[in-house]
Amino acid sequence: MIVGDLLHLDDLDIRLAWGTPELLARQITGVTSTDLQDPARYLQPGELVLTGLVWWQPEDSSAALRFATALRSARVAALMAGEGTHGAVPASLAEACRTHGIPLLAVPAGTSFRAVTDRVYLRLWGGLQAGVQDAAAIPEAARRELAGLIDSGAQAADVLAHAVSRLGVPACSVSTTGGRVIAEPPAAAAVAPAGPAATTGSGSSAGAGTGTALPVGPQENSPFDGWLLHGGPAAEGAATPMLRGLADLLAPLAARAHAEAAARRLAAGRLLGLLAADGPADLAEALAACGLPAEGPLVGVAARIDGGPDDWAAYALAEALHPLGVPFAAGTDPAGRTAALVAAPAARVAERLRRARPALQARLTGRRGLRAGVGPASPAAAGPLRAALVQARYVLAGAAGPIGSTAELDSLAGLLRGIPPEVTAAFHARLLAPLAAHDRENAVSLLGTLTVFLDHDGSWARTAESLHIHVNTVHYRIRRIEELTGRNLARLQDRLDLRAALLCAPAGR
Repeated sequence: MIVGDLLHLDDLDIRLAWGTPELLARQITGVTSTDLQDPARYLQPGELVLTGLVWWQPEDSSAALRFATALRSARVAALMAGEGTHGAVPASLAEACRTHGIPLLAVPAGTSFRAVTDRVYLRLWGGLQAGVQDAAAIPEAARRELAGLIDSGAQAADVLAHAVSRLGVPACSVSTTGGRVIAEPPAAAAVAPAGPAATTGSGSSAGAGTGTALPVGPQENSPFDGWLLHGGPAAEGAATPMLRGLADLLAPLAARAHAEAAARRLAAGRLLGLLAADGPADLAEALAACGLPAEGPLVGVAARIDGGPDDWAAYALAEALHPLGVPFAAGTDPAGRTAALVAAPAARVAERLRRARPALQARLTGRRGLRAGVGPASPAAAGPLRAALVQARYVLAGAAGPIGSTAELDSLAGLLRGIPPEVTAAFHARLLAPLAAHDRENAVSLLGTLTVFLDHDGSWARTAESLHIHVNTVHYRIRRIEELTGRNLARLQDRLDLRAALLCAPAGR
């Protein structure tokens, strides 16, 4: 399929915004949807790139050129820009594409990216099958049946069940690369990915998969959302070419799912953008676009992947939250912060994230780590939702483990963990530096005495017993502590200040 073919697809009304006959003759190898400002690292040569233009802002005169530069560096075939966000393709984008020699096509607001990806992948698959006549591959009649199912909008489970029944291939399943089961034939044993990913997905144990695992369609922008076709040990050998043909056949469904997921992330990003702005906001339309209930309650979740791209956490959240079976919106706001709003109780959301994390973490390499904070439930209004997300981000910043919840903020120590370490270290030094200086020059530890004294609720006798010293010695040391800190340990307020300062000790002290 070449770029120019896109202009002749029935009912899509795609128009040429800029391009030469030579550029329109470029071959298309795949499709990727993105709204990143710099998507180069996620793109493959020859791909058709679809964008909703969320990244483009009129006041940023260089945004279009930066985007086009990224596409050129990835050697993509063409760019298709949706007109739904801004009403038209920006002139600056057309000029940037002209500068870098990238054909630019306009997708009208009434045409969905799903329709585009479906049509492209059906054409690509048809071309592939026309050039490959393997005796062990899918027979022509069966191919036509399966292609007809896909073209009619059938779900992956229905196509897979028909393929297993019609072709006699061994029981197989489709999952995301994050381990979530997409489809498996009815009444057939699931074949799930081997290793840690087999423990995630729908939350049920799907059995160990030790056979074939073939990529299906585009292996998109993160480690979590590509599709894999799994065949068990019985699928090895003669059945493998047929499974490859089935994986090729399922590619349009994978592309459709990726396009739908991209649209959901886009809608979530718009909702999060409204909540990130100051002042009142009418959320009704944005909530409806995300499929969220207008009245709530909704639970706010904040997430990040340490050492990874900002948007990867949005893919990971979607993978983790899907099995809940409730409406949710996961995306990235204009500041690059990933968050989600979920129509489920906070405790249930936190438990789902804890169950899903091991398999998702197993997909990450190096020192990258997935972390999340779960906020409280709140009504679906701007003020309460902003507050819920602030609390979720606070928990994310200070949780003792990789998944934290505001339900765990029930102590002074828990509360202090969310404060930036630079602030807590300065507070610790401001109040306790005189005691630290004393301890460096003396065998007696006043910091240790203060800790034990506060641990025993200010009891002179129990402190003396714990330290194995006379109670008069405790009185002497406490007086010395009060002199050096300027605090009176008979006062509750001063005790609280010093307790907080001890809890703010930098890690390792």
